[in-house]
Amino acid sequence: MVTEIIDPLIRDGEAAGMLGCSKSTFWRRVADGTIPRPVKIGGMSRWPQSEVQEVIHKAKVVRDGENG
Repeated sequence: MVTEIIDPLIRDGEAAGMLGCSKSTFWRRVADGTIPRPVKIGGMSRWPQSEVQEVIHKAKVVRDGENG
């Protein structure tokens, strides 16, 4: 049986790369609530890729609202 992953879980470095920031900046944004807290699996911290994409989308909406 093959299971298709629709919303992959990504690491902090991958998520930071999507946002164009360092891992330390990424974790500061998690701490201040800008980025959702991670899904914890054992000792691992992971983010659904869609949640990081949503952070980007919300930032675009704010930008477009302020400029439009």
